[in-house]
Amino acid sequence: MGRRGSAERDAVTVEIGYAFVSACFAAALVFAAVYGAAPALGLSRAAHGFLEVAGGVLAGVVFLLRVVHVLWRFGRRGNPDARGTSG
Repeated sequence: MGRRGSAERDAVTVEIGYAFVSACFAAALVFAAVYGAAPALGLSRAAHGFLEVAGGVLAGVVFLLRVVHVLWRFGRRGNPDARGTSG
């Protein structure tokens, strides 16, 4: 591995920022979709608690999957061998 140029470092920084922001947005949507059912349906406190925990867990999983997916795709894009083309 050689040294990275300024443009490459900037591209990595932007991609990490994009991964983080898009993962936050996706996680918030998942949490809202799961936990939002509790007040809408008038469920009990136990159901509220369950949906809150389930929404939090699912949101965390979605966040991690989104970050990994975006950064994995970015890493493969920069590697010509990963696309199946060589030299």
